Amino acid sequence: MAVVAPAILCETEDDYKATVERLHSFAQRVHIDLTDGEFAPTFTVGVNQIWWPQEWTVDIHAMVMRPSQYVDALIQMKPATVIFHAEAAEDLTPTIAKLKQAGIKAGVALLKPTVPSTVEPYIQSADHILIFSGDLGHYGGTASLMQLEKVRLIRNIHPEVEVGWDGGANAENAFSLVQGGVDVVNCGGAINKADDPAAAYKQLVDEINKHGVI
Repeated sequence: MAVVAPAILCETEDDYKATVERLHSFAQRVHIDLTDGEFAPTFTVGVNQIWWPQEWTVDIHAMVMRPSQYVDALIQMKPATVIFHAEAAEDLTPTIAKLKQAGIKAGVALLKPTVPSTVEPYIQSADHILIFSGDLGHYGGTASLMQLEKVRLIRNIHPEVEVGWDGGANAENAFSLVQGGVDVVNCGGAINKADDPAAAYKQLVDEINKHGVI
């Protein structure tokens, strides 16, 4: 069954703390963004500043150029999943193996131009593939639903892999994303910028769980 995961992308510790507190009462699975100022143009809070409530299931999306410099510290934090980008400046194969050996799910994110067949070995070995339709290092972006074609291509390579979506998801398109095969709908601005984040989250959950009309 598909899930909605509120996303956290913060540049300061104070903003991070306030965002965690804002989401704490209703969030279950959460997507935490980490950037290095190189792969993504902005700097978020660092690895040593990330924390979360014990009851959360956490996916860390590391938009970094050199995953090998981050993987050990992220493993120590014991998130459920760590997602690195296929377009990083180094081979992800040993990093994926290290995560899996540590009992952490290995995720691989694909930017818009990346064709799944060009990173087939990563998709075959990963537990989670993130279709990225956003703006690196920022909330929002545009949900380019043409990217949903990647779901079919990804599942042709790895039928059982979990597929996530990041970028522009909102109440208007969440149902279409799930109908297109997305398992995890990550939502940043649609929840965090809402006047009532809990109500926005509930609306998104209701959307992805509604039944289609033929």
